[in-house]
Amino acid sequence: MKRLSILPCLLLIAGCNSAPQDTDSKQKTAVAPDADSLRFEDAKTEAAPFAAPPTFRAQVLLDHLGFSPGVIDGKEGQSYVAALRGFQKARGLDESGKLDAATEQALLQGRDIPATRMVIIPAGFAKGPFVPAFPKDAADQAKLPALGYRNLTEALAERFHTTPETLVALNSPSTLVGAGRPFRVPNIPDVDVPKTGDDPRGWNGTLERLGVAPEQLAAAKIVVDKSEGVLKVYDDADRLVGQFPATMGSRHDPLPIGKWEIKGVSRNPDFHYNPKLFWDVSDNKEAKLLQPGPNSPVGVVWIDLSKPHYGIHGTSEPHTIGRAESHGCVRLTNWDAARVAQMVKPGTPAIFQN
Repeated sequence: MKRLSILPCLLLIAGCNSAPQDTDSKQKTAVAPDADSLRFEDAKTEAAPFAAPPTFRAQVLLDHLGFSPGVIDGKEGQSYVAALRGFQKARGLDESGKLDAATEQALLQGRDIPATRMVIIPAGFAKGPFVPAFPKDAADQAKLPALGYRNLTEALAERFHTTPETLVALNSPSTLVGAGRPFRVPNIPDVDVPKTGDDPRGWNGTLERLGVAPEQLAAAKIVVDKSEGVLKVYDDADRLVGQFPATMGSRHDPLPIGKWEIKGVSRNPDFHYNPKLFWDVSDNKEAKLLQPGPNSPVGVVWIDLSKPHYGIHGTSEPHTIGRAESHGCVRLTNWDAARVAQMVKPGTPAIFQN
């Protein structure tokens, strides 16, 4: 069986944001019918089928069912094990955190879902806009009209809930990336996003670019569990219906243990950068207003809590979830944060526990 080998650097992908060029006969270029389309049509290629490792396929299925493994990368890390345990608990299975036969059968639910897809990159998705020289300093970020992706590869990684390195491994370092190009990705399907109603901050487009359906199960409460490193979602029958890996707190800004509630949800928010709220930033620096975007310090959404200055939000670095500290808030991948945002509402209880 072919093993998923993660290559070290996304810069090896030739022509990352280039226009389509001729390539070998194994890759047949198609032209997207709609210049503004964000839908990824299936590609017709002669490429050999990809034999995904069991862990990779399980990550895709867990993502489909709302028990997020974080980034889909084929690795048996702590977020993957936690996702398996959460799914097993929800289905009344042995909570081993291992992909046993019963768990695999429950994940499949009688369906034959391939782990990857060969898709055509749509023109609307490929055109960006992108910010290639994305600055690190907040003062420089404040000068940007939006905190967008650095390049198309980064945008594709978020759309398919993975990493740029995994996309290289699924294709090859020489694969050209651009509008109309065939490209292998984790099997995260397109979503039907409503285009009606008032949408001044472009949330419909954000959901579509993240592969997150607007219709989600309603949360009766959420539980942020520090010991497990996850955010759990329960329905009104107190059943676990979703789980997402999270980064939460640090020794400088510990997670605020207690019972809180959701005060509101800000989608594609501005970010008011106040150095006085960060222990690792000099108070001599000026406060700044940063525009929205997936590379905002709070990602694509801010879920406000009744605890002042604390919230649940996205991130510009999804691969660090569960592996880095936060400034006391609960940080999720952008796609998981967007999903949670569609599940909660003002007044939803938020329980933070050790």
